[in-house]
Amino acid sequence: MFETPDISHLKAKDYEHVYEPAEDTFLLLDALQKDYAFIQKIRPTLCIEVGCGSGTVTSFVSKLLGSSAHCLATDINGHATLATMKTALQNRQSPDVIQMDLATSFLPRLHGQVDLILFNPPYVVTPSQEVGISDITSSWAGGVNGMEVTNRFLPCVCKLLSTKSAFYMVAVKENKIDKIEQQMLATGLMMEEVLKRNAGPERLFILKFTRIM
Repeated sequence: MFETPDISHLKAKDYEHVYEPAEDTFLLLDALQKDYAFIQKIRPTLCIEVGCGSGTVTSFVSKLLGSSAHCLATDINGHATLATMKTALQNRQSPDVIQMDLATSFLPRLHGQVDLILFNPPYVVTPSQEVGISDITSSWAGGVNGMEVTNRFLPCVCKLLSTKSAFYMVAVKENKIDKIEQQMLATGLMMEEVLKRNAGPERLFILKFTRIM
């Protein structure tokens, strides 16, 4: 129903510094498309992608939401924010792209204002010392249980989300999804598995969290 964004402008040299779209990226796109009726129902006016990388997801959701929503994209990696701006231009979209750590600078200003949050975190189980280093490793190195970066962001989610809203996140089995569900339930958000797929040795999941009414 919605075309995958054109990323032909990104070359091998770009992917030395920016995460190249892969199975997890496209599974998130599939989940957003599968959930399009739900997304239409909540009528997002403000969307944030945290960790925008190549800009593939940001450009996709910008087109999916249309002019009724304002899209923001963040990444701690300056190469990624530049790539996202180029991808948006290539696909005739105009999100605001900001270099920052996760979405920390949006609080408290956007408290309870965000209708849609997207997050494809570094989820691979690695030694802790690989988390957050300055090269491409930081785009996938998740540390203990692959959750060290994710655990820093999850407490912010319930603070940012509006009343009618959703948070979509990529995860793998090793992230201990049952514990993620318990953690988010304690903040007033219930979890649903939107899609799951095997990708080589990985079992990928797209998790959706919405407020308990």
